[in-house]
Amino acid sequence: MRSPEGLLRRVLTAAVLLAVFLAALLLLDKRYFGSLVAAALVIAGHEWGRLAGLGARAALLYGVAIGVVVGAIAWAPNAGASLRDALLGAGVVFWLLLAPAWLRYGVGRSGRLTLAAAGVFALVLAAFAALFLPAGQLLLVLGLVWLADTAAYFAGNAYGRRRLAPSISPGKTWEGAAGAAAATLIYAIICALPGAPLGPYVKGATWAAYLAGAVLLCGVSVVGDLFESALKRRAGAKDSGSLLPGHGGVLDRIDSVMSTLPIAAMLLHLLARS
Repeated sequence: MRSPEGLLRRVLTAAVLLAVFLAALLLLDKRYFGSLVAAALVIAGHEWGRLAGLGARAALLYGVAIGVVVGAIAWAPNAGASLRDALLGAGVVFWLLLAPAWLRYGVGRSGRLTLAAAGVFALVLAAFAALFLPAGQLLLVLGLVWLADTAAYFAGNAYGRRRLAPSISPGKTWEGAAGAAAATLIYAIICALPGAPLGPYVKGATWAAYLAGAVLLCGVSVVGDLFESALKRRAGAKDSGSLLPGHGGVLDRIDSVMSTLPIAAMLLHLLARS
């Protein structure tokens, strides 16, 4: 369990990051907001490259390349429906099928080039989903991920007994995951009540699929967290970096968001069409 001082640093850092993020999302044009996302992913990409085993210069170039690609996406004309669905679908396949299987059979045994390729895939598709979603829906998804993470932390500390993935992240427990799922369901219900942002789309039989989707997103957020933990364990690192007090690196802050965004964007797109 974190010390009170460590928890205070974590909360203060999160408050500053949230204020900056909200100001950028709500006040800036989508292209300029995308440019800030690209800048953040230069750092996250550099961290991923180092965890994957790239040298210092190669990791820096790797991060810059990811930032350039994301910046190009932000300033390019809107993708057509077919390309959009293909990219979001690729994210769904990666995080629902490939990443869980990879975790089971050993991220630590993967080569650095394979892991570097996975990082391009994961970071760029997450950025694409963030830029595809309207601001309000993006905030809903981020709120779900942050709430699930917070609930898992407190439920795990209070009741955690059975380890979720001891060979990857010994601190995570099934009890913490259950707390995250419960908090996610409550949050999803509130978001779909009459007058709430998703209220017009969730009615009747749609409720069952909607709540199942919310639990799925909670589970996928855990997969993203575990995938980054496996990268860190492979590299022998406690954190992906030291830029953010109480949080470690940028990748430590966005690991769950990275895995959740493509699937959330696809589910919200399907919900709006139902």
